[in-house]
Amino acid sequence: MYAPFFGLQHPPFSIAPDPRYLFMSERHREALAHLLYGLDAGGGFVLLTGEVGAGKTTVCRCFLEQIPSHCNVAYIFNPKLTVGELLRSICDEFGVPHQPSVAGVETVKDYIDPLNASLLAAHGAGRNTVLIIDEAQNLSADVLEQLRLLTNLETSERKLLQIILIGQPELRTMVASPALEQLAQRVIARFHLDALSAQETQQYIAHRLAVAGLQGPLPFSRSALRRVHALSRGIPRRINLLCDRALLGAYAAGVREVSARIVQRAAAEVFDAPASAAAARSARGQWPRWAVAGLGVAAGAALVAGGWALGAWPQWSRQGVVSSAAPAGALAGKTSASAPSSSAPPSSTASAGAVTTPTAPTAGASAPRGAAPVAMSDLQQFLAALPASDNAAWQTLASAWGASVADGADACATLPRDGLRCYRNRRAGLNLVRQIDRPVLLTLFPSEEGDVAVSAVLRRLDGDTATLEGGGRTVRVPVAELAQVWRGDIATLWRTPPDMPDKGDLAETPAGAAWLDQQLATAAAGGTRAAVPAAGRATTPAQRQSRIQRFQLAQGVTPDGRAGPLTLMLLNRVNGVSEPRLRTGG
Repeated sequence: MYAPFFGLQHPPFSIAPDPRYLFMSERHREALAHLLYGLDAGGGFVLLTGEVGAGKTTVCRCFLEQIPSHCNVAYIFNPKLTVGELLRSICDEFGVPHQPSVAGVETVKDYIDPLNASLLAAHGAGRNTVLIIDEAQNLSADVLEQLRLLTNLETSERKLLQIILIGQPELRTMVASPALEQLAQRVIARFHLDALSAQETQQYIAHRLAVAGLQGPLPFSRSALRRVHALSRGIPRRINLLCDRALLGAYAAGVREVSARIVQRAAAEVFDAPASAAAARSARGQWPRWAVAGLGVAAGAALVAGGWALGAWPQWSRQGVVSSAAPAGALAGKTSASAPSSSAPPSSTASAGAVTTPTAPTAGASAPRGAAPVAMSDLQQFLAALPASDNAAWQTLASAWGASVADGADACATLPRDGLRCYRNRRAGLNLVRQIDRPVLLTLFPSEEGDVAVSAVLRRLDGDTATLEGGGRTVRVPVAELAQVWRGDIATLWRTPPDMPDKGDLAETPAGAAWLDQQLATAAAGGTRAAVPAAGRATTPAQRQSRIQRFQLAQGVTPDGRAGPLTLMLLNRVNGVSEPRLRTGG
């Protein structure tokens, strides 16, 4: 209903699990890392807990998409079952045939025996078997005990079944009870998914609006964003409900920006909570119950149609737009159009000569009829001056490491002579850029509709402000504005250890293995150079893999146990290897 009014193509805050709106905060990524770690941990239980609406199902969906092909997976989402019903469901999910030994009466043994045979066959074929139970706080004590007994199915080498329990906070209390102590001892990894922080809440809101097609500034004031976080407690589902109702309220009132007062009134509607003075005014009839006020909505729609038809809406600055990669703090210090008063229709606001910051229209979008020509933003001017080739950007990036790249040369082929390697990621996010903490080459698209790309180097990241270099120029822009032209493609460099092989695993060479063991020991000691095992007690490949996994898990990356480029970059950062840093702009 309100989507066209705010320039959106879709409703941005539906609570349906639409994969287009996937938002993975640092907490969600760490939770995912724990689940992935559990896949190869040799059986037992993995616990993922969190408040209602905190994103547990989102993490689970991501987990299911990343499960390796050698894993058999069963997913049970309705665990209010008896022991017999649960075992039957498990067998059915894994495709294990079962039949009663006595006609008409199936016993636990009738399920366990064929399930055990199936698990042994999968193990013999080199496959892992994973059981995921959602809403696990609904499991009864006897069902949990039966699940524990299932983890007794094992060979002399490992357990045959990995069980992942996903549930609300009370699941932790259940597992911690004395009656389930034996189960608790078999939990190999656990993670509690906390609510989003204030900054992550702003990023989440901006992300969903951007996916829905927002091409102008964020339609929430900074005070409104703070209020959303406070009232929703940072829980994504509550954020969705609150923002959806707040946008509807702003639409019905004919205003282009959601204020803290509108958010407060929206909370009174969706959470059935008092909205202080605003709620009192509404009760006295001074404020319409806009959630059900058909006349108010109709009037708002008429105003919208009239405003667009006359081309009377002011041009809204893009300087303050917030995307999934940046908090709304990017609005600070930037001028944006004032939202019209709730007491005046939008058309009258335009005729009153509201002052706005002139900016170039979004690429591919036509300006409303009657709109005056607008100037290009600093970022757009910067992008327009960049060369079509990425060679200059690679030269700029290499210079940060004290290296050089000849004109026309392949940087990634020539830089290894300087002890440097390239790292590329075409689906990176701002969180990853901050994590690797080094200058990166960004592929940028000046037009959202086109495929013509240019390259620039991100040299500094100060909170919500990014410093870009390219074409002999330097520009500082809000991260939020940068996110409008960046699709996640990054490239960077990292300093390699001595004797790094051109191909294959670093640990395959004696020198590489020794260097890796030393770096892992130093990282485990908090960055202080630590002793490694003596020659007579050399680290085995299995021990090294376990240490790599522990380091990866601590860094919030997928714990695959391999010392790939990302893991080696993080080791360099943790242990203070001399490399340019993004935060300092060095």
